[in-house]
Amino acid sequence: MPTFVIESKCDGCKGQDKTACMYICPNDLMYLDKDRMKALNQETEQCWECYSCVKICPQQAIEARPYADFVPMGGTSIPIRSSDSIMWTIKFRDGQTKRFKFPIRTTPEGSIKPYEGKPDPAESELDSQLLFTEIGTQIATIKK
Repeated sequence: MPTFVIESKCDGCKGQDKTACMYICPNDLMYLDKDRMKALNQETEQCWECYSCVKICPQQAIEARPYADFVPMGGTSIPIRSSDSIMWTIKFRDGQTKRFKFPIRTTPEGSIKPYEGKPDPAESELDSQLLFTEIGTQIATIKK
């Protein structure tokens, strides 16, 4: 089920031009209604259910019905984000509650250099259909 905003909890990230959920949504689905200062998922049928907006919302105002494989029907899953982890609180229909804590990335945004230490591609490799990691393996196999 796609995400939905609990309007009574949403404060529009205190009137900024862009809310946290707008910033994080990989499909650009979140929208700030500036008249009401409330965020909303403007195209719920396009939601990937990635939970990014649910996890980043500072007010815990965004929810999604959890999948039955980790929360039985009728239960809820509530993430609470801290600076170094996310605490998931799972509430079951029978009132039982379980909590799970997972670490999150703590490196500054933009600090990762994914191609550092990787060789530049040779002109002859640009037309190859092999993936970057397969090129060296393919050459080693041919030499054997």
